[in-house]
Formats: sequence, C-alpha cells, structure tokens
Amino acid sequence: MTSASAFPVPDQTGRTVIVTGANSGLGFETSRRLATAGAHVVLACRNLDRGHDAAARISGSTEVRLLDTASLASVRAFAEGIDRPIDVLVNNAGIMAVDEARSADGFELQLATNFLGAFALTGLLLPRLTDRVVMLSSQAHRIGRIALDDLNRRRRSYSRWLAYGQSKLADLMFAYDLQHRFTAAGSRLRAVAAHPGAASTNLTHGLHMPPWVEGVSAALVNGLGQSAEGGALPTLYAATVADLPGGSYIGPNGLGEVRGAPVVVGSTKASHNRDVQRLLTSEAERLTGVPIVVPA
Repeated sequence: MTSASAFPVPDQTGRTVIVTGANSGLGFETSRRLATAGAHVVLACRNLDRGHDAAARISGSTEVRLLDTASLASVRAFAEGIDRPIDVLVNNAGIMAVDEARSADGFELQLATNFLGAFALTGLLLPRLTDRVVMLSSQAHRIGRIALDDLNRRRRSYSRWLAYGQSKLADLMFAYDLQHRFTAAGSRLRAVAAHPGAASTNLTHGLHMPPWVEGVSAALVNGLGQSAEGGALPTLYAATVADLPGGSYIGPNGLGEVRGAPVVVGSTKASHNRDVQRLLTSEAERLTGVPIVVPA
C-alpha cells in the first residue's frame, strides 16, 4: 500500500478548502491531511451525523455542512451558506456503478451525483473561489462516452459501468473546459483533475456483483491497489501544489496508474475534444440552470 509519505502535503495554514463527500473514504483522508497541514476544511456531507463523526476524528480546524450533490436544491442551499473566500473546492463526492435510479431532479443518478451537482456547485461558488477547483475523475473515464443528446440515458439502455464512465469523463472534460475559460479570461483561477487509481473505499462495496466477482475484485484492489489514504494522494497533490499548471490531471505513477506517488498523467483523446467540452458545459448549464461565469 502507498504511504502518505509518498506526498508530504505543503503547509496549508490560512487556507480554506471545501471537500465534498468528506465523511468517508477518499474525502475523509483528503480532509484529514489538509486539516493536519493547517487548512480550515469544510466537510460537505449528505449525512450530518456521519460528518460530525468524521470531524471528531480529524485533528485541526473543521466545520461540517449539509450537502447532497444529487440534489440541486441542496447544492444551492449549501452555496448560499458560504459567505467567505474559498481557496480550493474539491469535488470529491460520488457514487459508482449503482442500480439505475433517478435523482430528485429527474437526472440519471450517477450523472447527477458525480457531475451535475459538482458542476452546479462550482458555478455557484466561482465568485468566492481564490485558487482552484479539483474535479475527481477515474480511470473509468476511458470507457465513458458523452452522449450529448441523451446524457440522462432516457433512450439508451442502462449500463451501470458505462453510466459511471460517462460521469467521470464529464468531470474530467469539465475541468479541461473550465481551465480554457480561466485562461481566456486572464483569470488566476485554476481547474485541475485527479484520479485515485485502485483504492479500497466504500465506493467499491455493495456493487451487487456475483460473490466470486466481488471476491476477485477485492483481492485485486487489496493486492495491486492502495488504501484510501494512498488513493487520496493525487487529490491532495492537485489541491495543494503551488505551481501546478491549470488543466493538469493527476494520478498514481505506478504500472497502469493503479497505485503509487502522485504525478501528472494523461487522458484519452476524447477527453480533450474542445467541441464536446464546450457543448457539455452548455448542456450542463441548461440542465442545472447554473451558468459558468468566470469572475473578472
């Protein structure tokens, strides 16, 4: 397992960071390391009790706020409650390969939770952001396809893994498009993305796989992958390295990007398609009602 020493988090004293999905897994480890390094961390969680339990296990300055990224009403309420500058927004909250379901807003649930909620939150918080946005993607972006005419899978048959791949490709493409917008506007803000490799978190549990598949999957993650602490390293790198260029994508440096120390990595040709990036942002603006306006 990759140890935290693979990336010593720089001093974060005086900085404020929002981490979504902060009560467990990658979000908890990201929050814990940031707070230990001196940041004030806002743990944005859909369950306040679990959020407070997580905060009690973190040494440093934290606060817990309610946020369910699957609900645009919750996203708006959360954003309205932020009345201070935010240095870094880490859009970590997510679900993986769940049964077909719809959010309260009628969106395919993985798209809603993993992408549209993060998109809306970013747009609403841009006026308060001082440094960067971090989008959490995945190696599953490689199987993703952005179907602009059917993002919500109302006409296509549902595949839990292809839906997950689409949501993670959307996260990555939004980070790239947002950076293009920052650059065009002459903004000092940055948009970056990260993926954890194969990390053992509660995302990998409860996927309703056959027992033998679940056993093999667990053995692969535990044997070849890394802990949640190791999986959080690319996010921490993306969130804290002072001279990291906007538009960077961070992942583990090991074979297949499964585990290892965080480094800049590549992504698929499809993820860099500028036309699709622009159209995806436009469609997300339409679906969420949140425009992406880069502050002057």
